[in-house]
Amino acid sequence: MTSAINPITDLTPFPDHTQLPESDGTFVKNFQEHPQSILLTDSIQPILQQRHPDGQYCIGQDSGIYWRITDPPERGAEAPDWFYVPNVPPTLDGQIRRSYVLWREHIAPLIALEFVSGNGEEERDKTPWMGKFWIYEQVIRPAFYGIYEVKKASIEVYHLIEGQYQLLAANERGHFSIASLGVELGIWQGLYQNLELPWLRWWNLQGNLLLTGEERAEQEHQRAEQEHQRAERLAAQLRALGIEPEV
Repeated sequence: MTSAINPITDLTPFPDHTQLPESDGTFVKNFQEHPQSILLTDSIQPILQQRHPDGQYCIGQDSGIYWRITDPPERGAEAPDWFYVPNVPPTLDGQIRRSYVLWREHIAPLIALEFVSGNGEEERDKTPWMGKFWIYEQVIRPAFYGIYEVKKASIEVYHLIEGQYQLLAANERGHFSIASLGVELGIWQGLYQNLELPWLRWWNLQGNLLLTGEERAEQEHQRAEQEHQRAERLAAQLRALGIEPEV
């Protein structure tokens, strides 16, 4: 006699990332959200490598954070569009995480970001045990929670203070300080991956834009080109004076 398999009770009492679904089987990203996640990750890597020389951190991009056991299991997860967790190993037992499981990891993300694709009600929903805002504030508890709306070219940033999210005010640059990470978060209007949009980006605390790897390479190329042109002008001036420049 065979018995039906129960997706919850047949798991261990506290399942890990290998026993929990890594997807709910849907796709919800538009053509802007994936590049937006890459932009955030790429540009902040030098900061994180400086903060974590041991490499102990992880970044999730539309990845599940499991916060309770449910049936089916994926109902017990939220999937921020982007989040960062300090002081955790990048892999578990040599395996890439399928999800981030709070009851196994015990460390909350420092920041979680949601990219609004509708009218923003879902990201601001405070309904107990169901609403995203409530779940982030009361259970997952990232120190910072951001709601980014590309259509409005806006970002709201909340800081967890004494168990409740407080809406932060923008600074004189229109950015939001994440001082514990050494960065500011704000809107940058520009061209990225062939899309001219108000992108969500990082700055350092001095107000300098954190560049992507491609932007840093281009900046270095321009610097080298300017140095080459300067050397060429100097050589021409020396020759005009009858002096052969040293090679």
